[in-house]
Amino acid sequence: MESLGNVARLIATEGQAGDSPQALPLLAGLEPGKGLADTAYDSDATRAYCAEKGTEAVIPSHPNRVEPVAMDEETYRDRNKVERFFGRLKQYRRLATRYDKTAVSFLAFWHIKTILY
Repeated sequence: MESLGNVARLIATEGQAGDSPQALPLLAGLEPGKGLADTAYDSDATRAYCAEKGTEAVIPSHPNRVEPVAMDEETYRDRNKVERFFGRLKQYRRLATRYDKTAVSFLAFWHIKTILY
């Protein structure tokens, strides 16, 4: 999501796919000033990419990280807006349970709902 609350990019993956490998594809081609994410996205590759692009990574350190990385806690509080946004969208059973057979139609419905919010 961008600073105005509009969705910048959505990617559909298999249900068992992890979040962290999607960080770089989500950021590719975007140049945000700050990148807010949860601990699932805390990796050296994600932090290096953000540093290379001049993006401030506001990501809490993963509990097993040997040396925790400092972050702006006040900015991190804004991430709850993203969580609430997806929580509202998941109230639609079609999105929460993925009734659509193809990724294209599933993503299309997500795009429609994000435009309406």
